[in-house]
Amino acid sequence: MALLNIGGEDMPTPTEMTIGYMDLSKAERNANGLMIIERIATKRKLEIKYAYINSFDVSRLLTAVAPTFYNVTFLDVRTGYYQTASMYCGDRSVGWLDYVDDVPRYRDFSFDLIER
Repeated sequence: MALLNIGGEDMPTPTEMTIGYMDLSKAERNANGLMIIERIATKRKLEIKYAYINSFDVSRLLTAVAPTFYNVTFLDVRTGYYQTASMYCGDRSVGWLDYVDDVPRYRDFSFDLIER
């Protein structure tokens, strides 16, 4: 099984993938100065990075993350199992490397996938 699947399609293995866990909460202090926190949800954020990538794979990945929401399957380190979550894409960044035989090559391609 691929490390990363977006919208039902296996994607190239990233050079780096960092999984963050974000707590969404409502927090305020009471009259005694004690912090009161109501945790609404915990959401996951995948930081995906490719050190070097060809134009075909860049196109596949950018097309896969173009819709507003889609299912992403990945290995969740907290559970140790593959999990599927509805996600959306944050900012995307692609660095230009060079041309080889009139074909562009890219480096430092990165994007974030954030749980809905």
